[in-house]
Amino acid sequence: MCTLSKQGNIFTLTLTGDDDHRLNPTLIAAVSSALQTIKSQAKHGSVLITTSHGKFFSNGFDLAWAKKTAAETGRSAMDGLREMVASFKPVTAQMISLPMPTIAVVQGHAAAAGFLFALSHDYVYMRSDRGVLYMSEVDIGLPLPDYFSAAFRDKVYDVAARRDVLLRGVKVKGDAAVKMGIVDAAYDSEEKLTEATVRLAQELGNKKWDGYCYQEIRKSLYPDLCGVLGLVEGKLVAKL
Repeated sequence: MCTLSKQGNIFTLTLTGDDDHRLNPTLIAAVSSALQTIKSQAKHGSVLITTSHGKFFSNGFDLAWAKKTAAETGRSAMDGLREMVASFKPVTAQMISLPMPTIAVVQGHAAAAGFLFALSHDYVYMRSDRGVLYMSEVDIGLPLPDYFSAAFRDKVYDVAARRDVLLRGVKVKGDAAVKMGIVDAAYDSEEKLTEATVRLAQELGNKKWDGYCYQEIRKSLYPDLCGVLGLVEGKLVAKL
């Protein structure tokens, strides 16, 4: 499902296995638990890298799980989907309020909730030779949850880019994603992507920023998203 490792001040959260890392209740709970551990161990200079094994970063919510659960329990598949939407909202809040810089390494496809998960990081690096970003909701006939919409409003500044991703279902590869301002950089090999990610993490970690200050500045940048997530502004604490 996922593993958490730490080297120096750098945490690495890895979605493991060769599947498409669908966000079902089990994986969502595992990611949430890992983020709680990271927050409890955070100190000045901490950084989080989130990466994955295999072809996919995450292919979104586990619709197959929702259908299977519906057949077993008599609930509708939409009930299962609503459960995943509700349980993933606090994970997004955890990411936005994490007291350290965060970097998503999109080594493969990131779709729907998987795309949102990548977008909830401060920096997104991507493979240009195989990674794809895709919001499938318009194609499969599902409205966006409120926090999805807020995240795209706050974090994808180009109106045309938001339109193409959300209203046209455009599948965006690495180089195009950089031009659209969705990701920070794209690399044509796993080796280059890894080197760039580690270099950025070390650069950010060397700053030794105060985590509380960092999280509060981040929250102030995304007022719409924080409002939807129920994140409130923290107390002003400064060392002068």
